[in-house]
Amino acid sequence: MNIKVIAFDADDTLFVNEPYFQETEEKFCGLMNDYLSKQGISQELFKVEIDNLPLYGYGIKGYILSMIEAAMKISNKTISIQVVDKILEYGKELLQRPIELLDGVEETLQALHGKYKLVVATKGDLLDQRRKLHNSGLGHYFHHIEVMSDKQEKDYHDLLGRLEIQPEEFFMIGNSLKSDVLPVLGIGGHAVHIPFHTTWAHEKIDHEVKHKNFRTVEKITEVLPFFY
Repeated sequence: MNIKVIAFDADDTLFVNEPYFQETEEKFCGLMNDYLSKQGISQELFKVEIDNLPLYGYGIKGYILSMIEAAMKISNKTISIQVVDKILEYGKELLQRPIELLDGVEETLQALHGKYKLVVATKGDLLDQRRKLHNSGLGHYFHHIEVMSDKQEKDYHDLLGRLEIQPEEFFMIGNSLKSDVLPVLGIGGHAVHIPFHTTWAHEKIDHEVKHKNFRTVEKITEVLPFFY
């Protein structure tokens, strides 16, 4: 491999994210349990989230708006202002969660720093993702931070253009096969999948990935032998 840039997803690759969303969803289901079963509430919230992605994109702020909209639909627009206030409170708590680095992340970044150009390539809200990177203490390891509206092949092509590299010089590391692996392989790059114990349903795929440029590891430190 002639790798020049190693890119890392942020959420659930560098630090914990999805479990916090699941905790918030549990609170939301409890708040709305007079109207529907927990499963029904979760399904309605997920449907609203997916419908809203083209409008709000990924991230906590869009999630807060989707919770309010889902609550309106579930209750047939009968929820009180106190319920809306509670949802906003849940969202602010989510935005203020402390950063919890995953095992081996800093060790891996220290080992690669100075030998390769390291970048963050992540989806979500720009302000929130920059806040998390700053609070994580990892920012100084990275040459470039790219907060992407989506992670399709075109989005990666655009990123590589800004980095002035070819696809075969790009190596992506992340926890989502759908967002971090398949589009990178599709443009001719290299990708490693590090499964996280919980994954948002929208990021799941239903087929096995087989490709000469694809690898999977159990923890982030296991990527290091690929580069030495």
